Amino acid sequence: MSTPAVPARREGHGESVAGFLAALAIFMSLIAVARTPVRIAPVAILVALVAVGMAQGRSQKLAAWALVAAGAGWLLGMTIAVATDRPLF
Repeated sequence: MSTPAVPARREGHGESVAGFLAALAIFMSLIAVARTPVRIAPVAILVALVAVGMAQGRSQKLAAWALVAAGAGWLLGMTIAVATDRPLF
């Protein structure tokens, strides 16, 4: 006796876009640590928030981690910039 095959659920276009936006937010937060955090980190946070709003299914965890990474990138970037007397803007 075999079990019936369960059809695979395909991702929608919005879910794919949410994954790409989450990856972009993570990349931007890494750049914010190395460059000017006041310009880049808020944009990364906004992109991550859009990704969280769009994410469903598999992309939800990635979008949540992108939001955490964007906040951490802002905090770490600001700390490093102030400690090393680099420009914030």
